[in-house]
Parts: sequence; structure tokens; C-alpha cells
Amino acid sequence: MKRIGLLTSGGDAPGMNAAIRSVVRSGLYFGMEVYGIERGYAGLIDNNLVKMEMRSVSNIVQCGGTKLRTARCLEMLTKEGQQKALATLEKNGIEGLVVIGGDGSFRGAKVLSEYGVPTIGIPGTIDNDLAYTDYTLGFDTAVNTCIDVINKLRDTMTSHERVCVVEVMGRHCGDIALYSGIASGAEIIVVPEIEFNMDEIVAKIRSSRANGKHSNIVVIAEGVMSAAKFAEQLQAVTEYSVRPTCIGHVQRGGSPSMSDRMLAAQFGNKAVRLLNEGIGNRVVGIHDNHIIDMDIIEAVSMKKAFNYELYETLQMISM
Repeated sequence: MKRIGLLTSGGDAPGMNAAIRSVVRSGLYFGMEVYGIERGYAGLIDNNLVKMEMRSVSNIVQCGGTKLRTARCLEMLTKEGQQKALATLEKNGIEGLVVIGGDGSFRGAKVLSEYGVPTIGIPGTIDNDLAYTDYTLGFDTAVNTCIDVINKLRDTMTSHERVCVVEVMGRHCGDIALYSGIASGAEIIVVPEIEFNMDEIVAKIRSSRANGKHSNIVVIAEGVMSAAKFAEQLQAVTEYSVRPTCIGHVQRGGSPSMSDRMLAAQFGNKAVRLLNEGIGNRVVGIHDNHIIDMDIIEAVSMKKAFNYELYETLQMISM
């Protein structure tokens, strides 16, 4: 291929810029022209393209967000929108496309693949909700951001002997809550995959206080309910002072961790290598510490499995 396109779509994730850099420079290494498509599929439909050069991606590996910006595009769900996107690719001579995003973005990539456009997906989403890959780009940084916030909350909750309910992102997948809760020493984690029992939660808080603890952290995924609502329910059945905190969109931003920068470099390079070999309709990921690629249709149809062993680990070590 001589000319490829690149877009970021859906929610932004730390490491997207590092992946853009990897795709652009890998493409240039193989003698390709690389065009960045601004504002995701909306930009593809509206023909918002910019040619990327070596210096176009200088000094962005450490930056959060996405240089190409992103947007959610309902028009891409329609036949008319899809035809406009295809027309943009044809008009600009784009022979292959790299899409960085989550599940919704991959479904758009799947559609383009079915129309005959060689497309490679890079998993860029903090939720870690794609089943085919062990980790998605941005997840590690988001979890570390949550850990930092929870550490600070623990200081003030201990000072006042309070319970803090911390809301993290994750509508359908509880991985951010699970990993940040375990890593920050939270006593309780509430995730969409497992129905919670308020009586058991209250009993665990009382047991920890009897064992000498002066504060408690409850980490709850937004897909269950808001921290404010959960704190209200908990306050009604416990004698301890309960305070809610929603970490919010700060989880999406910030300089990517080493892990996310490494994933970005490898994912971007793998995507371009595939296109250079004339291979499309794939997604890249990581499994058992090896960079992999998989059929895009198969990947988007897989159901994410919750890590019950990790959840049980929490029950054993949080007291």
C-alpha cells in the first residue's frame, strides 16, 4: 500500500497519541503516505484529512488525549454515512485504514472492512472491555490515576474515620474498579458483573472497624450506580459517616504510563506491518505478553469474561 489513513474514535484514552506516532512513523518507514483523519468517523464523512509527516508526531508520545481529536458519530451507523466515508477514502486514494478506539469504533471498522476497505483496529479504550485482548490502550494509565486519587482519599477518610464511596468509569465492565480497588487496598469493590448485597457490605465494614481500621474505601463502577446514590443507601444502614467521590473524566487524561506507551508503539507498528503485507480486516491486541492480530468480525463478537479469581483475591486480602 502507498497511502493509508488513520483516525481515533469514541472516548479518548491515554496512549492514543503514542499510537498515532507509531502508525505514522512505521508507515513512513515502509514508504507510505499517511493521512490523519480529524474527529474520527465524523471527519472521515466530512473529508477532514491532513497529511502526516515525520515531524507531525514529534513530542506527542508523552501527551494524553488525541492529536487528531475524536467524536462520536451516529451518522456512521447509517448507510448514507457509510457511503460518504467510502467516498472520502476513494477520493483521497486511501488504500488502507487504521482505527484506534473501542468497541463502537471497531464496529465502524468492521463495516468498512465488509465494503472492501482493508482496515486494522487498535484497541484504545480505558474500560478494558474488549474480550480478545488482555489489555486495551489507556487502561493502565486510567487505573493508576484512580489509584492516586484513592490514596489521597484514604488519607482524609482515615483522619475523619469515614467511609468513602469512590465512583470510577466502567458502564458494563468492572475492570477499572477491580484493578484499582485491589491495588489501592480498598475493602469493597462493586462491579456490574456481580450483584452486591448491602448487608454483607455493612458487615464487612463493621468487621474491619472491629479489627482496628479507621476508614474504609468502597470502589464502585459507574455502571452499577453513582457514588452519591450508593453512599446514600449505605449511610441509611450504617452508623459510620459516608462520603461519595466521583473521579470522573480525569481518568481519561494525563500522560500515558510506560505500559501504555509500549503497547501503543507495538500496536501501531503491528497495524502498519499488516497493511504493508496487504492484510486487512484485523484487530491487534496483546495476549500472554505477545502482540497478536485477529479477524475483526470474530473479535467484536467475543464476550468479555470477568476475572472472578481476582475478585475472590480481594475478598481474601481486604480486611
